[in-house]
Amino acid sequence: MTILVTGASGNVGKEVVRQLQSRQVPFQVGDRKRAIENTGAGVKTVRFDFLDPSTYAPAVAGCDAVFLLRPPAIANTQQTLNVFLDVAQSQGVSQVVFISVAGAGDNPLVPHHAVERHLRAGSTGWTILRPGFFAQNIGSAYRQDIVNDDRIFVPAGSGRVAFLDVRDLAEVAANALVDPATYRGKTYTLTGIAAYSFVEVASILSQELDRRTIRYQPASILAYCLHLFRRGMPPAQILIQTILHVGLRFGQAQAVTTSLPDLLGHQPRTLYDYIRDNVALWL
Repeated sequence: MTILVTGASGNVGKEVVRQLQSRQVPFQVGDRKRAIENTGAGVKTVRFDFLDPSTYAPAVAGCDAVFLLRPPAIANTQQTLNVFLDVAQSQGVSQVVFISVAGAGDNPLVPHHAVERHLRAGSTGWTILRPGFFAQNIGSAYRQDIVNDDRIFVPAGSGRVAFLDVRDLAEVAANALVDPATYRGKTYTLTGIAAYSFVEVASILSQELDRRTIRYQPASILAYCLHLFRRGMPPAQILIQTILHVGLRFGQAQAVTTSLPDLLGHQPRTLYDYIRDNVALWL
């Protein structure tokens, strides 16, 4: 089989690429500029852009499966990702592994919701993975505040989060791509094995980085939106980020499921594992 990987330059996509490389599975990467510097030497790339429908059919030509990831900047999935799925189906793609988000099935405000509905209504095989919050957010979305201001600044109140390591998510995604019959037509909500408050996250960072001043500063909704706006984040992305973080106040990411260890066949990585493996990010 041949697999098309979208979003290969992001946190999840890069790990999926590593998984497929380690298994020696034929795949190609869809990239707007056909760049390979973020995906590893020797990776076959094809031009692909969700905003350019003319790239859809050539990108999936000869592919049996697609790893589908929504770019953060795309909010209108009905005119982009869903159109792409129709083209993929017409080109013979028989399995799509879609990275959604926890709660997307019941929340039409989240762009992933429309994609899930489209997959279920179509005839192409699919597997939907609904991860909770990523541990990697601490090293990406929260990194600048931690490094510059010794703080985590999000509107999550006292909510707790069962952080999931992207490396574990990628392993499950690769399993579903390589062995579609086992996973086809199934939806999995994936979380870490323990839930932490942001106060606890700040404490763990302080201990592991030997910086005792890192703290959690709860943000108001307005302050958080202004914070992201000043960083130059697009309005649609600000809205999505705010909705997801405010949801933490009401326990939307605190539940711990057993799906991940069951699917992996081994214990998932913990939040401590992620921080210890990436200390240099915050130094």
